[in-house]
Amino acid sequence: MEANKNILIGSHTRYTGTGSTGEIIDIRTDEEGTWAKIDTTKLWYNSQFLEVIDEKEYQRIKSKEKILNGKEKVKKEVSFKKKLEEIDMSSELCDGGG
Repeated sequence: MEANKNILIGSHTRYTGTGSTGEIIDIRTDEEGTWAKIDTTKLWYNSQFLEVIDEKEYQRIKSKEKILNGKEKVKKEVSFKKKLEEIDMSSELCDGGG
């Protein structure tokens, strides 16, 4: 861990491997190093691969993620709707009914 890096519970961080961001909710140290648990993924990250980010940067990233997640949700709903529209309901092979 870098000497100037203040990894503390409550710090906002970004994991440099994937770009995952979150708030540190727990810290532990063992023979392999210092580890921080991030609230958004509930995973432990080696602190040497975490970058502390300020509140403003964290909020900017979270806003961008919300927009992207919303667009992805809409895209999935449109895709599902198209699949439903493509179902051939004219088939004479109907089971059940009266």
